[in-house]
Amino acid sequence: VQLQASGGGLVQAGGSLRVSCAASGRTFSSYSMGWFRQAPGKEREFVAAITWSGHSTFYADSVKGRFTISRDNAKNTVYLQMNSLKPEDTAVYYCAANPRGYSGTSYERYDYWGQGTLVTVSS
Repeated sequence: VQLQASGGGLVQAGGSLRVSCAASGRTFSSYSMGWFRQAPGKEREFVAAITWSGHSTFYADSVKGRFTISRDNAKNTVYLQMNSLKPEDTAVYYCAANPRGYSGTSYERYDYWGQGTLVTVSS
């Protein structure tokens, strides 16, 4: 599967942004999907994940209550709605896919990755 992230940009603190990840292939609906981010000089960190059905979602504590992950299997797309953005949310955001049902926080267990989209939050 190939993943293409988009929707990043510059937003002021307190604002909102939605990033998207479009996937190729007919098996997207069977993949768990995750969003990770990497800020300059920092390690890649887990942001959110969603099961193949969309029935279960998981969030990092730092974004819980502000970010929402969702998916549209008919469109082969997963979304990350980001509200109440903070300067510390500035990072390159990556989407990732796991074909074996894993929807946890370890980036090593995701098989496929998008190219990333930059989100910059100004103070």
